[in-house]
Amino acid sequence: MRITTTLAAAAALAVSGVAASAGGMAQEVMEAPVVVAEPAPAPAASSISPTYIVLGVLAALLIAAAADQ
Repeated sequence: MRITTTLAAAAALAVSGVAASAGGMAQEVMEAPVVVAEPAPAPAASSISPTYIVLGVLAALLIAAAADQ
């Protein structure tokens, strides 16, 4: 009876010791909080179509070429 009690007490201490150090001795790792980034606003649309800009530059080049002659 004395050996059974001693073995039971030793087993209880061994199990409780393992459970107490189950996490290890390393520092806790804290994950960074999740940050939801707001999407950038769309750039404002130009009031002038790019086609008109190209036509204007072409017209200016033609006028400059005609003026040189």
